[in-house]
Amino acid sequence: MKTLIAVAVAAAFALPAFAQTSTPSAQEKLPTAEERAKNRETVSSSASNAALTTKVKSALANDSGMGTMTSINVDSDKGVVTLKGKVDSAAAKKKAEEIAKKVEGVKSVKNQLRVEAKDKQS
Repeated sequence: MKTLIAVAVAAAFALPAFAQTSTPSAQEKLPTAEERAKNRETVSSSASNAALTTKVKSALANDSGMGTMTSINVDSDKGVVTLKGKVDSAAAKKKAEEIAKKVEGVKSVKNQLRVEAKDKQS
């Protein structure tokens, strides 16, 4: 029964691939060289932003005092890193910014972290 289901699923995915023609119809337009270059630039920029975000997150996680700060969100765009979320002190907010600024590729940091004291009843 599992084999039959697997064959049916594979066939469902394969049929649309066989139905496509290899040449575009008269109504379809292939992208121009300029459009392809812009698409490559967009993909490259997105990959660079993702890599920088990962480097900053790793730097924050590797710091002994910041490793437990799971409520910090990191975004980056063309070297500008934005820190958002909550920290428990002004010192932690400042430290997170300093760590982010030291990461290679970071041009500037927008520190939008909010200081919220931990609930002492936990």
